[in-house]
Amino acid sequence: MDLNADLGEGFGRWELTDDAALLRIVTSANVACGFHAGDPVTLRRVCALAAESGVRIGAQVSYRDLPGFGRREIDVPPEELAAEVAYQIGALRVFAEAAGSAVSYVKPHGALYHRAGRDPVQAAAVVEGARLAGVATVLTQLGSELDRTAARAGMRVVGEAFADRAYLGNGRLVARGLPGALLEPAAAVAQALDLAVDGAVTAIDGTRTPIAAASICVHGDGPDAVAVAASIRATLDERGIDVEAFS
Repeated sequence: MDLNADLGEGFGRWELTDDAALLRIVTSANVACGFHAGDPVTLRRVCALAAESGVRIGAQVSYRDLPGFGRREIDVPPEELAAEVAYQIGALRVFAEAAGSAVSYVKPHGALYHRAGRDPVQAAAVVEGARLAGVATVLTQLGSELDRTAARAGMRVVGEAFADRAYLGNGRLVARGLPGALLEPAAAVAQALDLAVDGAVTAIDGTRTPIAAASICVHGDGPDAVAVAASIRATLDERGIDVEAFS
């Protein structure tokens, strides 16, 4: 099972994620590319740390929304969005390759993740942007519009699930603004184990919901992110589940 986290989500003197600590735990790093967070110095530093730690680097692309941290939905024309996705991947690639690594996959962030998951036009733009930049793997929820669009385009899709987010009975995430959307640390660890062992979660309404995934995400911007990620990895190790980057 792969363990991924969102990293590099600072800007200038403002730091949000403990990148160094998380990179000692996770196996894949979704690196902010400057549109919702991240700046050139941060991108370079995170890529160097990831390469040193043997952690796979992915591009966490977003709407152009620094003030809103990429969590506001924006109606971007598809040709513009495709170009912006490619632009972000290109920026990250410079630093990944300088560190002796590469950009192995793309994962949308925030509002773009959810919009591309249900909107075929925005999903196609994300896929086109990734293809323009030469990235052939997408990390997203299976069964989403982005999953289907990427698969039709011949791209590899790696299924993702979330340790620290609550699910609805239909397999979608509970919206961030709703009560119970964010799980407490102990619940996040338990859900990660559930996903790895049973491929299912207990939804917010109590129903048992299957969630197929090869990668589990821990959001790096939470105050307990490092502790939660470490506990998840330790728990999976104790159960004999190999924690390694998706092949």
